[in-house]
Amino acid sequence: MSFRLSTCSTSLRAPLARLTTTTTPVTRRHLSAYGYEQAKALAFTNYGEPKDVLRLHGHSISPAHKDLVTLRFLASPINPADINQIQGVYPSKPNFSTTLGAPEPTAVGGNEGVAEIISAGGSVKGFQRGDWVIMRSPGFGTWRTHAQTTTENLLKIEDKSGLTPLQAGTVSVNPCTAYRMLKDFVPLKEGDWFIQNGSNSGVGRAAIQLAKLWGYRSINIIRDRSDPSATEAMKQDLKDLGADIVLTDTEAMDKSFRNVIKEATNGGREQISLALNCVGGKLVNSMAKILADNSHIVTYGAMSREPVTVPAGLQIFKNISYDGFWVSRWSDANPEEKKKTVEHVLDLVREGKFKDTPFDEVKWEWETKGEELIKAVQGTLQGFRSGKGVFVFGRT
Repeated sequence: MSFRLSTCSTSLRAPLARLTTTTTPVTRRHLSAYGYEQAKALAFTNYGEPKDVLRLHGHSISPAHKDLVTLRFLASPINPADINQIQGVYPSKPNFSTTLGAPEPTAVGGNEGVAEIISAGGSVKGFQRGDWVIMRSPGFGTWRTHAQTTTENLLKIEDKSGLTPLQAGTVSVNPCTAYRMLKDFVPLKEGDWFIQNGSNSGVGRAAIQLAKLWGYRSINIIRDRSDPSATEAMKQDLKDLGADIVLTDTEAMDKSFRNVIKEATNGGREQISLALNCVGGKLVNSMAKILADNSHIVTYGAMSREPVTVPAGLQIFKNISYDGFWVSRWSDANPEEKKKTVEHVLDLVREGKFKDTPFDEVKWEWETKGEELIKAVQGTLQGFRSGKGVFVFGRT
């Protein structure tokens, strides 16, 4: 993808580390006399910890012309994968380029978000000012106030009525991941069971809700909280979403786990054929042992940073398959199906059948300091949070 941005301002030739402030804060959008959009982005030139490498970088965007559209971002989540990408340990690499007016190749953080088209070139077809769009593929860089690109990098939200920017901006990763894992690996039918860990994650909460709508039953594993009352509150929260069974990882690793599951599944006669894993480690083996023959374990994350070991007996005698799922690769290979999946989830949101993940809104105004934004990114790595971190853009 390419971003065609003006570099006419002499201030943009300064080292990136010095570009932590730009213009005097005002309460309106920043446009020059020649129609150049003034933008800010959380950018980096080297891999590392967010607190060490991110900078709030200012630059100018020229008026949209030909096949270009100019975007103003409305909401951009802070996902764990975004942090891994900045650290340089994620398979999908950011787009380092010199188009942001910095003296060395620079990338912008963030892979998910929703933006509004504020201007379009004369050759643009099918998109217009006021449309909401999400990113077709990762690596775009969504932690920014504005961007300019071609429509081949975008998916239009065909109907934005009844939606908030938060809802539209968080639909393309977690809900799509849950949706496809429930649909694409095992032909589940109404009444069937599946089990998952990381059940309070964005994917986990989406899987619970979608399963309930489709008539599937779920066994959900969460991490123990230090406060038992907080653990019970979390269990109840997930049951309110539609979870059938909620256990802690300690309970799932206990010898009594099999008996608990056997009792819940009509003496074991109701088989479990799908497991969703974002944690890894020994917990996965505990889940695998209760699965039926020919089941699938689908791994989409590795929160514990511990490997998934594959016991030979489970493969030989139960023929359990260990699969992986990466929504970015799936999206690239299935653009039309991605669009349909997004539209279906958003329809469920409008109908009140799909609830938002709890959000921790991080306000981003033109005058917001870079230190505040970087702190929010770094905080994603630390312990339990009240909700998913999301940049919500105000007057930018």
